[in-house]
Amino acid sequence: MATKKKAAETNPDVVLIGAGIMSATLGVMLKQLDPNLTIEVFERLDIVAGESSDAWNNAGTGHSALCELNYTPQKADGSIETSKAVKIAEQFEVSKEFWAYLVEQKLVGDPEQFIRSIPHMSFVWGDENVDYLKKRHEALEQFHLFKGMEYSEDEATLKQWIPLVMEGRTPGQKVAATRMEIGTDVNFGALSSQLFGYLNKQEGVSMFMNHEVRDLKQDKQGNWEITVKNLGTKDKRKLTSKFVFIGAGGGSLLLLEKSGIPEGKGFGGFPVSGQWLKCTNPEVIEQHQAKVYGKASVGAPPMSVPHLDTRMINGRKELLFGPYAGFSTRFLKHGSLLDLPSSIKANNIIPMVSAGLDNIPLTKYLIEQVRQSPEDRLEALKDYCPTAKMSDWELEIAGQRVQVIKKDPEHGGVLEFGTEVVTAGDGSIAALLGASPGASTSVSIMVGLLERCFAGQLHTHAWQTKLAEMIPSYGKSLAADADLLEKTRARTSEILSLTTLETA
Repeated sequence: MATKKKAAETNPDVVLIGAGIMSATLGVMLKQLDPNLTIEVFERLDIVAGESSDAWNNAGTGHSALCELNYTPQKADGSIETSKAVKIAEQFEVSKEFWAYLVEQKLVGDPEQFIRSIPHMSFVWGDENVDYLKKRHEALEQFHLFKGMEYSEDEATLKQWIPLVMEGRTPGQKVAATRMEIGTDVNFGALSSQLFGYLNKQEGVSMFMNHEVRDLKQDKQGNWEITVKNLGTKDKRKLTSKFVFIGAGGGSLLLLEKSGIPEGKGFGGFPVSGQWLKCTNPEVIEQHQAKVYGKASVGAPPMSVPHLDTRMINGRKELLFGPYAGFSTRFLKHGSLLDLPSSIKANNIIPMVSAGLDNIPLTKYLIEQVRQSPEDRLEALKDYCPTAKMSDWELEIAGQRVQVIKKDPEHGGVLEFGTEVVTAGDGSIAALLGASPGASTSVSIMVGLLERCFAGQLHTHAWQTKLAEMIPSYGKSLAADADLLEKTRARTSEILSLTTLETA
């Protein structure tokens, strides 16, 4: 994407740091709510969505809790915890509402360029895991968000659903799967590019690629003084802005620390790197048409839940398996090895050490993952694709994920597997930390940010009316209202050309 050459003649109202799906979503929302706002976007790479939002880096592509077993843990009494799954499923429906608005208003192009229908499935084997999946299905089908979820232990049915997963499997092995036909595959890199393509054409918006924010501090008037370096020319520029959003993926923590806001004290980051096995055999790729998620290994982070994943990337059908976790001190795929050590401060060292001591199994797991040979990776793949051959797969480096470490009164510090928005008390700056479900729930996350950082404007009639236009269910609960969900899904599915329960 071409960068606007001119710098803004006046200081912008809003600065967005990082050209990923979060900044793109917030930028478009704000420009729709107030077309007069001036916005500047700074991205350290020379491309949009080059880190976590990129299709090859993103482990999610449509996290909607239909198949991700880590969102429905089994409690000590044997029952299934469903609250997180219900919340994420609802938030994904809200995302689809906003994307449908974008398509309707022609702010983006053909929806098939960024979203397509594909079944979401969970697959397990062994008596204990089959019992868990059955309980999970029974628990989730009580909620209308999961209406239409199928469950089967029948070998013939499973061969029809997932032939590649069932072919060559040990005879008599106890297996089970659930399937949701209304699942989707989302390419957040493609969506981000379209959103920034729209923004870059708007009056009052300037995008600066290959620019890195080096420092930011608040002045006495409450505005933010920002120092930006052009990585091409090495020139530095200083500007001020009333509001700053730090949506820099793994790089957000370091910038949050530089801001000095008290709300950011005590946060740390634990980087987890990832790899995929990418199928190179078109015949194998054609045999699979689903996102199939399993159970994570003991000690594995939730982002490492194994899945055999059909995706559309750059117009081509791809098949990936993974992710295989690893450890790097970088906070970004294109970051510095000094990212982790430089993030350790006096105010977060206790939470980081405490979280480390509480997560020794995770550390051991990551060491084992780093030491894996190609043969080890192939064996893991064979759990989901028994006929897999080394010659049909190649290793692809995925993105970095920085899990949030935060202060905890009981443990000193805890490792959080989720997404966290840290906002200053005056609402002048916000930073997004963490990972999954992230991009899939970006619309709800940004609405929450608007409620905290633009509270005055948000409660005006003009903003309320516009928000209801962008997200028709705004202020209502899709999780609580079955009729509203049915109407919402029917509408967004038609606009986005997606499968519905009726057409499945």
